[in-house]
Amino acid sequence: MAKGRRPGLRILTAERGQERFEQVCLDDLLSDDHRAREVWAYVESCDLTRLYDKVRAVEGDVGRAAIDPAILMALWLYATLEGVGSARQLDRLCTSTHAYRWLCGGVGVNYHTLADFRIAAGEVLDELLTRSMTALAEAGIVGLDSLMVDGLRVRGHAGLSSFRGRRRLIEMEKLAREKVASLRAELDADPGACSLRRKERQLREAEDRARRLAAAQEAAQAIEEERLREAEEQRRSAPKNKAETRGSTTDADVRKMKMADGGYRPAYNMQLKTDQKSGLIVGVEATNKASDRSQLVPAVQEIERRYGRKPSRVLADGGYDGKADIEELYQQEIEVFCPVPGSEGKPVPAAPKPGEGAGVRAWRERMSLEGSYTIYRQRMICEHPHAHMRNRGLQQFAVRGLRKVKAVMLWYVHAFNFERIRPLRVAAA
Repeated sequence: MAKGRRPGLRILTAERGQERFEQVCLDDLLSDDHRAREVWAYVESCDLTRLYDKVRAVEGDVGRAAIDPAILMALWLYATLEGVGSARQLDRLCTSTHAYRWLCGGVGVNYHTLADFRIAAGEVLDELLTRSMTALAEAGIVGLDSLMVDGLRVRGHAGLSSFRGRRRLIEMEKLAREKVASLRAELDADPGACSLRRKERQLREAEDRARRLAAAQEAAQAIEEERLREAEEQRRSAPKNKAETRGSTTDADVRKMKMADGGYRPAYNMQLKTDQKSGLIVGVEATNKASDRSQLVPAVQEIERRYGRKPSRVLADGGYDGKADIEELYQQEIEVFCPVPGSEGKPVPAAPKPGEGAGVRAWRERMSLEGSYTIYRQRMICEHPHAHMRNRGLQQFAVRGLRKVKAVMLWYVHAFNFERIRPLRVAAA
């Protein structure tokens, strides 16, 4: 009771413990121009045939009805725009927040279904990206002639302490295999039902640990082979990095990378391809390579695979100055605008080195001109998607493995493109 209230007053006061029934129309909860309505309209315009083909519940058959994939897609797209990246948090919002309740439309969801759909929809999102950008290219909104390539390093779902050297991984895997064999023998000998379930659970855990250790060992081997390959390309007698190769027992695909703050953490290097004309993301790939070198050719190949055409120029920062890539793109008549090492963002006189090919020499000549740097500086447009994604919670992945990481990244890509496509269409009209 508030201070100053004297006895005998007849007033209406709050009764929050009283149960009451309310009649609510979900459509009245949101304004006509609410973002959730725009998200739903966008999802309805998408071709979700592949998602509907996975639904097994049909009329006249037994079983529970499936949740409409359009609802799940709209929920995740809207959640990504709002900076929500947790399936459990999204589950709670679906019962407490008007926008999410409106998108659900009375259909109940749970966090497990939401989490599974977020990853399972990855391939569909990848196809939608290609189809939507192809349609915009035909409408003249997307150019695809000038491509901007940049990497975004995102921390993985693993700790530094999960990395082990190859020798230690071999020992740990041997112990894990012995544990699996021991548990299997005990499982065969123990007839007790309760004890049997406990032993089965322990066996599954031991087998999973053995698989992760084997995968970590393969990752360490792959890192060592990559170092040897780089040393051979650079004509070194031995790899520059002589530290023992290590693999993560938590996520075999993750690698230790130098982050923006100068520290080293387990991370993935997300390669984003942005169209210079529209500023839209037209390609994305998840990699676990710490260096951006050797990523230009795969970027062009991805654009050709998606849209059946190649860009005439590629803009990239100084980390993409791999001579092999520059030479190969030169043979494909693609100009590379990338700073020469040591230029500090300014034109420097061309100084070809002995043994360099025609493509690298042409690149040095090109970047010695002020006009080329004027073109190069336009690549700052590709920093906008990075800021957009960071501001919506893309600081660390909550999933493991390249396939799942790419699926999550595609949600952020579609969220960014969604916010840019509408004003672009209005401007084009």
